[in-house]
Amino acid sequence: MKRFLIRSLVGIFFGGFVAVLITNLNILFADVEMIDGPLFLKNSIGSVLCGWFFTVSPMYFENRKLKLYQQTILHFFTVTILYFILALTIQWIPFTLTHILLAFLISGVVYSLFWVAFYLYFKNQARKLNDDLCKL
Repeated sequence: MKRFLIRSLVGIFFGGFVAVLITNLNILFADVEMIDGPLFLKNSIGSVLCGWFFTVSPMYFENRKLKLYQQTILHFFTVTILYFILALTIQWIPFTLTHILLAFLISGVVYSLFWVAFYLYFKNQARKLNDDLCKL
């Protein structure tokens, strides 16, 4: 429970940081003199919620009772469902079948690339640790 709370706080603060950073960059580079308050509030809440569930959901991978494919499936569906509910509610993704399918395809490809990269990274780390243990 302590780990969940710490990760929740980290995710919330990171999401808030991203929202403010994107707003500031938009003001600086898009030559915007005034921001739309309700739009900022909506997008910053969305960013905070994304930060929260993207930092909490990897806890599936720490559950040793689940196999890797179970952890991956649970994580993928949790992140995908929460993100799409949020993105469609906040209107980050237009509510049309074409846009939803395109966003799902893109998120699936990005998820797969990140999953493979992390898998290969941790597999390489495990190999290095095992090699170091053999040298002892």
